[in-house]
Amino acid sequence: MRRRTFLQVSSAAPLALAADKDGPAYKVVTAFQPWPQAGMPGPYPGSVVAVHAEKSIDAESEKVDVPTVKEMISRGMRALTGERKAEDAWRRFFTPADVVGIKVNNSGAPGAMSMPEVVAEIVSSLVAVGLKPSQIYIYERFANQMRAAAYERYVPEGVGIVAAEASRGSARNYDPNTYVEVNFFGEEDTRSNMVRSVTEKLTKIINVPNMKDHGAAGVTGCLKNIAYGSFSNVARSHRNEKTNTLTFIGTLAAVEPLRSRTVLNIMDGLRGVWHAGPFSRDRRFRFYPKQMMFGTDPVAVDRLLLDIIDNKRKAEGAMSVWRHSMAYVKPGRGYSDNPNEDRFLREPGHIEYASRLGLGVYDIRKIKVQKIEL
Repeated sequence: MRRRTFLQVSSAAPLALAADKDGPAYKVVTAFQPWPQAGMPGPYPGSVVAVHAEKSIDAESEKVDVPTVKEMISRGMRALTGERKAEDAWRRFFTPADVVGIKVNNSGAPGAMSMPEVVAEIVSSLVAVGLKPSQIYIYERFANQMRAAAYERYVPEGVGIVAAEASRGSARNYDPNTYVEVNFFGEEDTRSNMVRSVTEKLTKIINVPNMKDHGAAGVTGCLKNIAYGSFSNVARSHRNEKTNTLTFIGTLAAVEPLRSRTVLNIMDGLRGVWHAGPFSRDRRFRFYPKQMMFGTDPVAVDRLLLDIIDNKRKAEGAMSVWRHSMAYVKPGRGYSDNPNEDRFLREPGHIEYASRLGLGVYDIRKIKVQKIEL
């Protein structure tokens, strides 16, 4: 057996066994070994900083107040790390030698996305600690979604703005040697490959999801953004009423080197989507939490997101994200305008499942939340 083959088999075994009990059998193939201090859950497991600022965005015009966002990010990073200066907080994670990817979420752009003003301030913070713009890459899977966000208008010249798929289904920018193999429904293509830049170029990743409902996974948060946004061929996990997001999201997120290189989660909750996510085709389903959450533990952040989305749905008279019954599912109807209908049997349990893979703390009693009001 060649050494590369041995590494692939040995690294695949733990995840394949972990997924076996609850769902499909996964074969994980990677030649990368975990860092001694893996990026997820990172140095602050079970710790989340939540910063709320009423002035951060105007709910009518959706205009973002840039100075307020700058202060939110500074306060959030200082509180997370315990540093007095924002630059020192960023230096906890990044050095001038790093090549940093910023994983945005633009599936609902322009109505729902990682806000350009937020992403621009993250870029500015990296430049302030010595990174050149050419060492920073904003990435997403689909080129049309990146165009809708127009990040190039907000960030310095030289920052890379890249999409894995210039045209849907293109495999060119995925790594053929790093993938998850699983057969969900007898589909022809049973392989999901990692974005090539994650394996070949980036040394660190900042995960910047939104606060969004999701018809299959329950919510789109840190875990789904980094997992489904860093692999090809993932939409195949849903068919008719059935979704395999329960185990697929955590399995993808735990694959090296994605797990070790994702060192920071900054959830952009200036605006969100409480129904019909992950898109935002109807403005009446948007809301404005006006907050951001900071942490190295994606499970802990997503556990708090579950309550935020569920509480908003309840306030709007919509059924809970935890509703798991065919009585409310209308397969094949698309993302319904009726908040009391589902397209799939939702699987918000994917967050707890990810905790069982060692990606973070799920028990709400063990999550320490530091709240800051600006």
